[in-house]
Amino acid sequence: MKNIFYIELIYLILLGVLTSLSLPPYNYLIINFLTFSLFYIFLIKKIGFYKNRRIFFLYGWLFGFGYFISNLYWISISLTFDQNFKFLIPFTIILVPSFLALFYALVAYLFVVLKPNNNLSSFFLFSLIFGVVEFVRGSILTGFPWNLIAHSFSNQIEILNITSLIGTYSFNLFCISLFTSPSILILRENKKDISICVAFLITTMSFYILGSQNLEKFNNQEVKKLDYKLRILSSNISIDRFYNNIDPITAIEELIEISSPKKNQKIIFIWPEGIIPGISQDQLKEYKWLFENEFNENHLLAIGINSKEDENKTIKYFNSLSIFDHNLNIINSYKKINLVPFGEFLPLEKILKSIGLKTITNNYQSYSKGKDRDVIDLNYNDFSLKILPLICYEIIYSGKIFEDSNFDYIVNISEDGWFGRSIGPQQHFVHSIFRAIEAGKYVLRSANNGITAIINPLGIIEKKVDINKSGYTDLIESKKIETTLFAKYGNKIFASIILLYIFLIFSFKKLRNE
Repeated sequence: MKNIFYIELIYLILLGVLTSLSLPPYNYLIINFLTFSLFYIFLIKKIGFYKNRRIFFLYGWLFGFGYFISNLYWISISLTFDQNFKFLIPFTIILVPSFLALFYALVAYLFVVLKPNNNLSSFFLFSLIFGVVEFVRGSILTGFPWNLIAHSFSNQIEILNITSLIGTYSFNLFCISLFTSPSILILRENKKDISICVAFLITTMSFYILGSQNLEKFNNQEVKKLDYKLRILSSNISIDRFYNNIDPITAIEELIEISSPKKNQKIIFIWPEGIIPGISQDQLKEYKWLFENEFNENHLLAIGINSKEDENKTIKYFNSLSIFDHNLNIINSYKKINLVPFGEFLPLEKILKSIGLKTITNNYQSYSKGKDRDVIDLNYNDFSLKILPLICYEIIYSGKIFEDSNFDYIVNISEDGWFGRSIGPQQHFVHSIFRAIEAGKYVLRSANNGITAIINPLGIIEKKVDINKSGYTDLIESKKIETTLFAKYGNKIFASIILLYIFLIFSFKKLRNE
């Protein structure tokens, strides 16, 4: 029995590891049809074998651990830049996947507890529980909706366009069902069960046809020439600048050189997150002399930079996206709302500080959370546009990035150097494609040590600067589409899909009883 248990342990972890190959940058999504079906069949076959259902909690955890340890190993890379954190590396490599695997453990446990005695009802129940738990994973605490199964479709833009209607979580639920559907062929109780497999394939094909029609319609849309250029910068400045007291002048000079400003061209420059070391928002003007010969009234600068406020004699720091005129006067600023635990703020800070822990990205204290994510309405000289600001991983939250879709572009700035030369930057970038489709807006992404790109409202990458390369890309014209259904209703649509699955579960259960 012990030998069988150890084989099962290795088998489930291996299924999780193989599932990771479906994610960016590999995107071997065909693997999911094998791994999800085998995982589901394993649970079904074991239900009659064990009376103690707690063993299924372990089974789900093993699958989740294999999945997350193989696709989130890069999180530990962020701890390699500061000597004070290196002792935590072995813990993060194991503990982060172990924690996230608890959600998959919950999937398996709830499934065997609630499982009806019907093949198709069980199939839809498994998919529903998995999809809902993934939503919970992306929502509770600070939420971490990273590497959803739906991300394996990131290269299939036509199919992915369905997220403009139903959103990522609904599509994720569909993907779980689609990938698990081959198991029905093996577990079928009658030939009619096969119709469910066929139905999911036909639905996938309909998504593709709908997406193809959307692409064709978009290509025929009128092109609007902009009165100015939006220049999105890509830089490759080392993350060591946060630790080695690097002269900010060197960084500013490099950024200006990459920007290639032309005095007779109207340009809004978008620089990455936290790109200038050791300078806060109110200090940037001290370096005006570096800009004087390159920038003039035709230029605006949007940059990720720290800001601080004195509130009741307490200094609060914010990770901000600030917009400056050519004289480095602040026009507008957004303070980041979704902060990274341990990266930007320390949970239970007073306790953890007493044992020597601190945030990874700064040496003074935790960032404070901004109040609202308001659209930045730029009306300055001849510049007039509305942008939705998102800093770093704020781009990963489906249905939570805006309430009012009355804006022109999503601007996402990021520092991807924390991921090192791993698969992390590619995984991070993929979220921008999903948000562009859901919102029906262009995403303008500026990254340091990451992928900089212009992504159109259909999720197509129109221009990009590859990872770890310096340069820029310009948006000089754009097209508009109608407000997407998901932009109007958000994750309320996911609630409707949940009700549909519940209806199917009880319908097939009733048919079986009759």
